[in-house]
Amino acid sequence: MLESGIIMLVIILCVNIVYVSLLTVRMIFTLKGKRYIAATVGVFEITVYTLGLGLVLENLDQIQNLIAYALGFGLGVISGMKIEEKLAIGYITVNIISSNPDIPFTESLREKGYGVTSWYAYGMEGDRLAMQVLTPRKYELMLYETIKEIDPKAFIIAYEPRQIFGGFWVKKVRGSRLKREEEKIQSE
Repeated sequence: MLESGIIMLVIILCVNIVYVSLLTVRMIFTLKGKRYIAATVGVFEITVYTLGLGLVLENLDQIQNLIAYALGFGLGVISGMKIEEKLAIGYITVNIISSNPDIPFTESLREKGYGVTSWYAYGMEGDRLAMQVLTPRKYELMLYETIKEIDPKAFIIAYEPRQIFGGFWVKKVRGSRLKREEEKIQSE
């Protein structure tokens, strides 16, 4: 009897981890406008959800099942966030303000494959170089490291654009040079 109760707890826990992970992935695809992928994930999500909820409702008199369900939900949130980090779907726009406009910042970023738009600005402490960089999200951390190597005092703001039309990325790169840069870093 005890053994079957423990198996039930593990099943409920695992089912809810899978359910919430799928929910997170579906929401990501929905927000990215990938409706058919989101719908497909949704089919599996609701199937797993119904199964897990059914197991809990059949045994509602046992508090440990409800606890396992709640724990599975929490662990599913963490799992879903990890999956989202690995998927890294879409692009990120990074605004950079260099502390020194004389640093060859724009050229250094372009050599590494980033599309950079730059202009001179004036800040509280004098002249600055302002830049805007668009990059695939999977290269976001690599970009931050590159920025810090070039100018450790740079001011950085990042956000995720909803729509992208035209320009350097759409026409040319789409990450090919960045991919080579990433492979070079990984081989070192």
